[in-house]
Amino acid sequence: MGSERQQRMKALGARLRGLRAEAGLTGAVLAQRAGVGQPTVSKVENGRMVPSVDVLGRLSRALDLDESTSREVLELLVAVEAAPDTVEASDDDAPAGATLDEAVRSARLIRSFQCVVLPAMLQSAEYARHVFESAPNSTPEAVGRAVAARVERQSLLYEPGRESVFVLTEAVLRTWPGNPALMLAQFDRLLAVDSLSTVRLGVIPWRRAVPVMPRHGFTLCDRREVVVETFRGERVLDDSAEVASYEETFARFEEAAIFGIEAREMLLSVMQEFRELEDSTTR
Repeated sequence: MGSERQQRMKALGARLRGLRAEAGLTGAVLAQRAGVGQPTVSKVENGRMVPSVDVLGRLSRALDLDESTSREVLELLVAVEAAPDTVEASDDDAPAGATLDEAVRSARLIRSFQCVVLPAMLQSAEYARHVFESAPNSTPEAVGRAVAARVERQSLLYEPGRESVFVLTEAVLRTWPGNPALMLAQFDRLLAVDSLSTVRLGVIPWRRAVPVMPRHGFTLCDRREVVVETFRGERVLDDSAEVASYEETFARFEEAAIFGIEAREMLLSVMQEFRELEDSTTR
């Protein structure tokens, strides 16, 4: 059983799916009429995404809902936003992070900015385990499944025709869970990924001022949606204006970052510091 918020998301999705069926429309046709992506319709109807008021309005108009029914679905959305997001643990629940992992699966262009935690696609299995364990009400079984799924999806980095751009602050490299040995293994993975032709890895050094004060991490999936990561979980935004705003912000962070040999030298330098830290703790 999921959280109350998840249950209300499913209720909203089921109501919209029923209204679409009554209108005799396919998900693709509804998406086209509403001016949103088909994945958005699917995610909303399956209770995996909270639509913005604007997106819900577009769907309502595309379904030609009367005033009473439009008000009903809007009230369902308000109930979702007001619901607590605490989760009753069960074997069917996955820790926070599943939304992001699913979003990147279908994207050909991934652009991720992070200011505290390493991007999901770059995390080693042990690092990811710490990330998932820090989620509220996580269980060992759910964490194990989530880590396995995340590692499996990282194979997308190696697929021809995909492009991934990651921009991190130097703080990400120095914010670490577990122990220095874990981070040494993590740096090995970063160096290996940095050598891929399908990946660009950039770092904003602490000596360089950031162009925008970062408030949270986010990941752009193609040019259609952005996954925003917060302490409460994840939000998928597909409003074109919001996506464009995040694209502009990412471009500014990307411009401030160092890439290539400079970034690799920084990774090796910080890695050496962790090696020295490990030596000091094992004496």
